[in-house]
Amino acid sequence: MILRIRSRDGTDRITVPNAAASATVADLQRLIAATVTVPVPLQRLSLDPALLLPAGQAQPLDPAAPLASLPLANGSFVYLSYPPDARSYQPPPPKALAPAGSFGKKMTMDDLIARQIRVTRQEAPLCSAASFDRDSANAFQLYVAESLAFAVKRAGFLYGRVDAETKEVLVDFIYEPPQNGTEDVLQLMRDASEEARVDAIADGLGMRRVGLVFTQAVGRKSSETGEYTMSNREVVQAAQLQAEGGIPEWVTAVVKLEVGDDGSGDVHFEAFQMSEVCVKLFKGGVLETEIGDSDDPRLSKMRKEVIAGGKDTMEVDNDFFLVPVKISDHQGPLSTGFPIENRGLPLAMKLRAHLDRAKHLPFVKQISDFHLLLQATAMLDVKADVPALAACVRLQAEVPEGYQLLIEYLAGQT
Repeated sequence: MILRIRSRDGTDRITVPNAAASATVADLQRLIAATVTVPVPLQRLSLDPALLLPAGQAQPLDPAAPLASLPLANGSFVYLSYPPDARSYQPPPPKALAPAGSFGKKMTMDDLIARQIRVTRQEAPLCSAASFDRDSANAFQLYVAESLAFAVKRAGFLYGRVDAETKEVLVDFIYEPPQNGTEDVLQLMRDASEEARVDAIADGLGMRRVGLVFTQAVGRKSSETGEYTMSNREVVQAAQLQAEGGIPEWVTAVVKLEVGDDGSGDVHFEAFQMSEVCVKLFKGGVLETEIGDSDDPRLSKMRKEVIAGGKDTMEVDNDFFLVPVKISDHQGPLSTGFPIENRGLPLAMKLRAHLDRAKHLPFVKQISDFHLLLQATAMLDVKADVPALAACVRLQAEVPEGYQLLIEYLAGQT
């Protein structure tokens, strides 16, 4: 049985001999000590990924517990935590990772500056947690699972609030921009006028853009050098959007399908922040943004040498740039009954049907749906009318008659 050991330094594969039917967690720890080079007394193992969060509050595995008594199958993840520098030696770099530079090489000032850049792990995120409106998250993952079958990538911008005291990010709706996804490439065909309307709606709701969510296709490119959490393309895109986001609490969520040996699949949400160093490398033009088809997806290329893992290098393991964020859910203030934009659906035809279904509710309740507001405000002034209408929804106040008539008119045109 092969187990994937996930730590803050990446993912390692450990093979537990099939003959070892009586193997215990302690036996696994000895295998980890031999392979990952972390001494047994310094190891903390858990099946809960929360072990890798800064607080590290996860139920540890009992060393005496038989592996057969745990919900483990071939390919299962076991999470490993240990103190910094606990490895007895640094693991060898992947074969695609070649140290750059040589003794006696003539160095320019740019080379000297680049050598000042040290890529180290960021131990704690700048946001305390990320909570997702459960209906919005479910609508996103359901579409990807049932309509796209996780065959191609899909993304959305996260909108919500940041708690000023706790620094928790609360995601209340997801806007899906026009896009084209393949197994490995996600092209966002962004519509500036539509995004301005989205931002105006969010402003009226007392919200703002707080992050990105994207899915990973089941057939994504594999790496010859090991497992990876995000590909190099995903790192570049996430760093670019976090830099554009303009808030330190920006969150990037990854949705993927984990397929078990029995063929069953479970959808997993994970949340991260791109490290401050990663964003700095992107802004400074050091992170290579042109990805070739032959490049190892597990490694991010640099345009200048950096120091990572104590070595001068032009390539960095993507896991160095990821800062895990605790994830939870909540029930937000909006409904999600209206069809979602940019999915190839004739939304104008749905407005009348939606209003008819909800006609027993006050009008402000009928339109308390971001996706409906995006459709209904297409003819409104983005600087005045759109935020004003959204503010009625935020306050659950009576909607002015003029806005009601306009929405009813639009519904009557379908």
